[in-house]
Amino acid sequence: MSKIHVAIIGGTGYTGVELIRLLSCHPYVSISHLTSRSEKGRKVSEIFPNLHGVCDIVYSDMTDDVMDEIGKVCDVVFFATPHGVAMNHTPRLIAQGVKVIDLGADFRLQDLGEFGAWYALEHTCPDVLTKAVYGLPEIHRKQIKSAQVIANPGCYPTTAILGLKPVIDVQNGADKPLILPNIIIDAKSGVSGAGRHAKVNLLYGELSENFSVYGVASHRHSPEINQGIHVFLKSKFTQKVRFVPHLVPMIRGMFSSIHLTLTDDGKVLNWQEIFEKAYEHEYFVDVLAKGLLPDTRSVRASNRLKIAVHQDDEVLTVLVVQDNLVKGASGQAIQNMNILCGFDERCGLGVDFGGCAVVP
Repeated sequence: MSKIHVAIIGGTGYTGVELIRLLSCHPYVSISHLTSRSEKGRKVSEIFPNLHGVCDIVYSDMTDDVMDEIGKVCDVVFFATPHGVAMNHTPRLIAQGVKVIDLGADFRLQDLGEFGAWYALEHTCPDVLTKAVYGLPEIHRKQIKSAQVIANPGCYPTTAILGLKPVIDVQNGADKPLILPNIIIDAKSGVSGAGRHAKVNLLYGELSENFSVYGVASHRHSPEINQGIHVFLKSKFTQKVRFVPHLVPMIRGMFSSIHLTLTDDGKVLNWQEIFEKAYEHEYFVDVLAKGLLPDTRSVRASNRLKIAVHQDDEVLTVLVVQDNLVKGASGQAIQNMNILCGFDERCGLGVDFGGCAVVP
């Protein structure tokens, strides 16, 4: 099989570097362009020594000439950039036949009002937004295959939506609600989820030996989680979500505990069996055996998302862990690319499928 050519726009942030790490070992991918305004003219391996001998491409600036060249030679372009960048370049790229996978939020929220309210930006290509596919393969695999633009999901929404999918699916087939309307998502993330830039609260002296909460009832992933429940999973019952994210003193990893109160109809169901059946054919979703509990170390640098189900009379707790930089970002983007390009979905994302274990 011949190789495709890809570009990574914004190749010095955590998700951009993770894309380089994984794609450099992908058997059917050649990275042709990497852009970085701050590091233009420097080799990747100069800045990230762990990639020495893996990738020695020189960063270029994101000029109009460079973007034109990318449009001519690339099959797929990844945007690992701040919000608002991808939407300004995507129309021109797709007009040239390039497929775009955006790891930012530009194409995640289908409601323009929600997007403007949460990101304080006016969307510059709403016509492209309406055609963009939300890239959660376990839900939209069929749509991803023919997409021009893929909105890579946020890290927290990935754990929340996949953690709730079996519950919502079963409830949608029931005559009465199986859970009460209020869903509580207690989520924790490593510091890499905040991006690779200097902020006082992200300094080692502030973060180490500390545990903090942020964005209570006001995190940008809240509308994305609600969109997942009500639009993509099509919940026919009212569900209200209380999403509370926390920052923990580790580099990578994410742990979401989803607490649900069961109705009398929900209490009698075997939720362990329901979850196992729901994901029995999903390679990247691992439902743990009854009694086993997940931890973040078990998914470090992996595209696997692990789920444990704990049922105690009227309370159902769904425990979900993932690496926020892999299944929560770059790995999922590559999973989407594999589907889009007709490769084995696992390609480049595991030891047996061309995986690369150069982890910073």
